[in-house]
Amino acid sequence: MTTNLIESSKGKIAVIHSDTPIVTDARSALDLAATLHYEHECQNIAINKSAITEDFFRLSTGVAGEIVQKLVNYRYRLAIIGDFSGYASKPLRDYICECNKGRHLYFVESEQAAVEKLGGKE
Repeated sequence: MTTNLIESSKGKIAVIHSDTPIVTDARSALDLAATLHYEHECQNIAINKSAITEDFFRLSTGVAGEIVQKLVNYRYRLAIIGDFSGYASKPLRDYICECNKGRHLYFVESEQAAVEKLGGKE
């Protein structure tokens, strides 16, 4: 796992890259967020898709809901970076669309798009 910090008008953004899942459930997501807040005073997280368990993208597991609820409760904002076109699930596509209209969770194609969403440069 690597972490890069980017300064923005809405505070620091931690850009996380990992080839293996580091966010597997609500507890691991909250542990990561708390570590980033403690070490870097950061509440904006951009993370590549491969760093998140595939169960997150199967809405029927409830993993996405648990993770997102914990992060929102503690006022963290999250952008997931990756290609989501390979998912055939209509509920997931609808969820992605609705999240991208909000203020807490974004699904984006690039690190630059994540920084723009989290940094307020829309």
